[in-house]
Amino acid sequence: MKFQNFLLLLGILAIPIVLIGVYRAMSAPLPEGFPPPSAVGKVEVKHYPAYRSGTFTYNGELSEATSVAFEPLYRHISSNDIAMTAPVETRYPFITLQESGSGKPNERGQAEVSFLYRNAEVHPKQIAPGIKVEDHAPMTVVSIGIQGPYSYNSYQQNLSLLRSWLIQHPSYKVTGPPRRFFYDSPFIPDALKRSEVQIPINSSG
Repeated sequence: MKFQNFLLLLGILAIPIVLIGVYRAMSAPLPEGFPPPSAVGKVEVKHYPAYRSGTFTYNGELSEATSVAFEPLYRHISSNDIAMTAPVETRYPFITLQESGSGKPNERGQAEVSFLYRNAEVHPKQIAPGIKVEDHAPMTVVSIGIQGPYSYNSYQQNLSLLRSWLIQHPSYKVTGPPRRFFYDSPFIPDALKRSEVQIPINSSG
């Protein structure tokens, strides 16, 4: 292969990497005071400040919750001229903490999907039916960083890892329903998407 052709091939292969880097550099900001995403595979205790959100309550197959809620939530922030932030939050029911079918895509229940406001000073002027504005108290969570598809199976697999961590750290007690943070746009390839699964906790130690 001629050297010029090799450079051309190298340039072509580099384009997707550069575009992804540019997207992430320009992606939606975190809410004020939020810690950055956890490293892939890392389990850690994280602390979050109080925050405000627009929330859509979903009932049905939990694997579809985020995709169904995205459109009404996007209309909500667009109609109120609210800037987009990352991540999108989905809070799953307590029952998903139980050892069960481990990732069955047809598991059903109620989930709450939220677009998080940049800060608590955001006050939407109009709130469509099906959307509620919520204020969330500060919380401590145990979290695991994930890279890969936003599948419900991935949620269950990583939730299982957090359950194992809690067994090994009995001084921490569960204080709220598990949730998942979705950091990246649908335009990012599945293999590169970043997310976290988290369980709210407190320490009795």
